[in-house]
Order: sequence, then structure tokens, then C-alpha cells
Amino acid sequence: MKRILYHGSKDRIVKPLFGAGRLNNDYGRGFYCTESEDLAKEWAVANDHDGWANVYSLNDDGLNVLNLNSNKYCLLHWLAVLLENRQFETEYGLPLEAKAYLTTRFAVPYKEADAIIGYRADDSYFTFAQDFISGAISYSQLASAMRLGHLGDQYVLKSRKAFGRIRHVESRPALRSEWLERKNARDHAARQEYLSALRHQRVPGDLRIDRIIDEEIGPDDERLR
Repeated sequence: MKRILYHGSKDRIVKPLFGAGRLNNDYGRGFYCTESEDLAKEWAVANDHDGWANVYSLNDDGLNVLNLNSNKYCLLHWLAVLLENRQFETEYGLPLEAKAYLTTRFAVPYKEADAIIGYRADDSYFTFAQDFISGAISYSQLASAMRLGHLGDQYVLKSRKAFGRIRHVESRPALRSEWLERKNARDHAARQEYLSALRHQRVPGDLRIDRIIDEEIGPDDERLR
């Protein structure tokens, strides 16, 4: 499948480098892209700099593409991968037990993938995930929260093979005077809706992480779909 991908950065990136990037990103080290130009421009800017939406073409036919949002997986598979890579507060208590349970019971062979499709855990989404493993919100609340902000999916290149397929098309400027306000407004709206409504809704019988652990609920449970 031929895709047009965008990578937001403060720099023009003509040739993405395999092996570069931070280890503690959502899915580990890789090249993180989106199929939304607007989102790439939002991610490219910050308080102290403008940026670029770097545009690429990619034909991923023949690549091992792991789509964590496909029907084969549920939200807890995504969370298990996130728990392996991001810095959660899991030193003790329920979060520590949750991390051990999810990374074992919902383990995904993501390190074998050439590319990964899945949610992007920006600061707001990371907070939602932390609240879930701490027992503050239920599974259905987490699922609803992940739709706030309309961030869509990210497409992450992981393997040398995938990096060999990507081709730079152009780099389009992103001005912080235009895109920083949009970025902040999107994040603020997601946080406000979460705090004012979702986080305080209680659904009788809903699944929280302690119940998932106690009942040994696994990936095939229909309640997770």
C-alpha cells in the first residue's frame, strides 16, 4: 500500500536515519509519522521555534506492519507496549501489579515489526493511561478518553527494511504563530472534557484494572472489544 506520511520536526529531514530517536518513545526507537499534515505541523512547533512538516511517500507492501488498532487487538495490547517503553509511575502498589499483568498477558511481538500503527500517547493521552493503571478510571472510560482530541493514528517505522522504503517528497513550513495555538487548544479541550465529564462518570459493572487482574481477564474476553 502506498502511503503519504508526515513527520513534524523543528528541522527539515530529507533522509530519516535508522537507529536514531529516543528509546522511551511510545513504541521504542523509530521514526514517528502521521497521515495528517495538520497534526504534523502542530507537533513541529513549540514556544521557542517554528518547524516543518516533512512529507514522505512509502510503499509498505511486503512489510510486517503491526496495526494495534485492528480487530485482532484491544486497547490493553496498546497499553502493554506503552508500559514497556514510556516512563510510568509504577514503583509500587496497583500500578506495579498492573504493569506486570498487562505486559505479560497482553504482550505483543512489536519488536519484530517493520512498522507499527497505533495511538499516539501525547501528554494528555499519557495521563489517561496512567489514571487507568492506577485504578482511577475504567476500561470504557479509557477507551472514550483515547478518542478525545482526534489525534488519529501514528505510523512508526521500526526496521532497517522500512527505512529503506521511505522517500522524501518535500518539507512544508509550520509557523508557531499559526500552529502552536491549535496544538494547545486541542490538548486543552481534551483535558477539559476528560476532567469535567469522563473522569467522574461511573459505569456500574465496568472493568477497572484491579478487576481485570483479579478475574484474570485476557485478550479474548468480549468485554474488551
